[in-house]
Amino acid sequence: MEAIPAEITAAIPEELSVDRMQGYVDTAVEMAMQYGPKLILAILVLIIGLWIIKRVTNVMAKGMEVSNTDATLARFLRNLASIVLKALLFISVASMVGIETTSFIAVLGAAGLAVGLALQGSLANFAGGVLVLMFRPYKVGDFVDAQGVAGTVDAIQIFNTILKTPDNKVIIVPNGAISNGIITNFSAEETRRVDFVFGIGYDDDIEKARGLLLDIFSQDERVFSDPEPFVKVGNLNDSSVDFTCRVWANAADYWGVHFDTIEKVKATFDAENVSIPYPQTDVHLHQAS
Repeated sequence: MEAIPAEITAAIPEELSVDRMQGYVDTAVEMAMQYGPKLILAILVLIIGLWIIKRVTNVMAKGMEVSNTDATLARFLRNLASIVLKALLFISVASMVGIETTSFIAVLGAAGLAVGLALQGSLANFAGGVLVLMFRPYKVGDFVDAQGVAGTVDAIQIFNTILKTPDNKVIIVPNGAISNGIITNFSAEETRRVDFVFGIGYDDDIEKARGLLLDIFSQDERVFSDPEPFVKVGNLNDSSVDFTCRVWANAADYWGVHFDTIEKVKATFDAENVSIPYPQTDVHLHQAS
């Protein structure tokens, strides 16, 4: 059997290489013809979509600014809208190119469910923070009582509300709990009613005591004349006749009126010989016969 000439043997790999390269070129041209228009269209959609998303989020931000939406909530809603819209845009672009997105969406959904279960408490606080910032049951500077604690609202964060007590302690209350509980806002209204109970002895003159109390209230410029102060006998106690007093003042003057009035009543009653009785018990001793 004759051997293959060396010239032929050397030429075979070169021809095969040329054929292989030609096959690569043909495949590339075919893919370019098939996917090129889709890729160009997807890039255009991506660029235009990003521009539209930016415009939409800017319009949202301006709208919330005009409506005096809380700055923290406005920033959060803008970022959330941007993330959601961009995610939808990228999925749409990937689908246009021909990438299968069904499994990708399923993986994202499963991951979101797992993260949601792991962060259930934090998500509840997050949702509570959104509700607080949207409906604003209180604002920074208000004095509130919520979840068994009371203090001035120092900051409203997306997960927590920071309260500062009158003795300068800082209390962090989760928004999830505070949004689902009872909130007493002492600063929501501009005016507040100040209630007092003052007792006098049974031997004292009721009309004299009532007149003294009304004079004290009328001399205090912080106390409103309309509605006029209410001073009536509210209870016949064991050792005293109790006056129920109700006056109105600005919310900012509440504690000033409260403390100053108590001090003024004590000084006035002492000066006018009106007794302020204290609880006492009469003990009678009987000698056994």
